[in-house]
Amino acid sequence: MSFPRKFKEKQPVLAICYDFDKTLSPDDMQAQGYIQSVGYDVDEFWRESNELARENDMDSNLAYMLKMVQEAEGNLVFSREALEDYGSRVALFPGVESWFERIRAYGARHGVLVEHYIISSGLREMIEGTEIAKKGVFERIFASSFYFNPAGEAIWPAQVINYTNKTQFLFRIEKGVLDINDDAVNDYFSREQKRVPFRNMVYIGDSDTDIPCMKLVDTYGGHSIGVYDPRSEDKRKVFRMMRDQRIRYFAPADYRSGSELERLVQAIIRKTAAYEVLEDKYTADLAETRAWERRREDDEEANL
Repeated sequence: MSFPRKFKEKQPVLAICYDFDKTLSPDDMQAQGYIQSVGYDVDEFWRESNELARENDMDSNLAYMLKMVQEAEGNLVFSREALEDYGSRVALFPGVESWFERIRAYGARHGVLVEHYIISSGLREMIEGTEIAKKGVFERIFASSFYFNPAGEAIWPAQVINYTNKTQFLFRIEKGVLDINDDAVNDYFSREQKRVPFRNMVYIGDSDTDIPCMKLVDTYGGHSIGVYDPRSEDKRKVFRMMRDQRIRYFAPADYRSGSELERLVQAIIRKTAAYEVLEDKYTADLAETRAWERRREDDEEANL
């Protein structure tokens, strides 16, 4: 079976990867309509969900997805349409609505193709219901999702993404192997074949669940950014991540034009463009050197 794949571009690609809850949105997506609609206090819902996970040695994301299905019974039709409708009500941080096109346009002016990806433990169906997703700003949304029966009701998890398996999607982006069922992500790719080297990745997140991705990107020369809520200005999480060398930078989750975060990402775009010039020079010099070595070897053989 063949899967659609992306291949190396003529211009450098910068992949910006985002968590969703508390990174692009100020709160958990489930807490912005769904939990209230099934008659729960938000804190109580998460307490019971976490307790379900602990008591059953269960993945916490599977626990919250099961609880969403259970609590919907008798309260609402738990369908894709309902989840997308909840997603349409999700609040976003200032400037998010125009951020993606602004950053893509800035990249284009500097010869860099910018792509935006979601890597989230939240629900894909809810993210797809947001206005930004409907505009098609995301190259791919990697998030937890449900399997729906023929009646359109959610009955089983189709995909569950937690903080550790988030990292697989960075490798998929690196190699252009984006379909989650394409096992070519495990194949060897030479340096020249990799579509988005880790140095050309940015990961933006807010909490401990993002640490594996942040650390991976940072270790291999990319850019990890911790964000915090500009309303509370609570920097404790980003301070801890910075202290523990999980992130390289932090900024308020303010996506408006001229913000600190925008200036930081613009600087990364300029650095990406400059680095690619150096990489092209290195590649050309290396090729010339190898050609010289082959000629020298041929001359030595001819003189034997």
